[in-house]
Amino acid sequence: MTGTPIPQRIHRDDREVVIWWDEGHVGKYPARDLRLSCQCAGCVEEMTGRPLLAPESVPKDVRPVSITLVGSYAIQIGWSDGHHEGIYTYEYLQSMCPCGRCRGEKGEAGRGGEASPA
Repeated sequence: MTGTPIPQRIHRDDREVVIWWDEGHVGKYPARDLRLSCQCAGCVEEMTGRPLLAPESVPKDVRPVSITLVGSYAIQIGWSDGHHEGIYTYEYLQSMCPCGRCRGEKGEAGRGGEASPA
């Protein structure tokens, strides 16, 4: 994809965060996968990029409890495990989009799927 679009809509529930990027392009991000991919200084060593977050420390049923817009470039997600520091840029979210369209562009087997806005 060229350029990083701004989401048209963002929805959270107990299992996932759903982002409508543009017509026909919907990314469904599993909650725990998003939590584990946090790039904040508490989760990733700033100088080396080494992961600091132990996957076993994140509850299997972790869920997003809040989503806050950060300017016009990112969202901040508050998690049920008390973590609220991570900022997920739209570029980062787009790069890890699990929809079939994006996975195909990356040459990976499709996982997740596209959905129509409800």
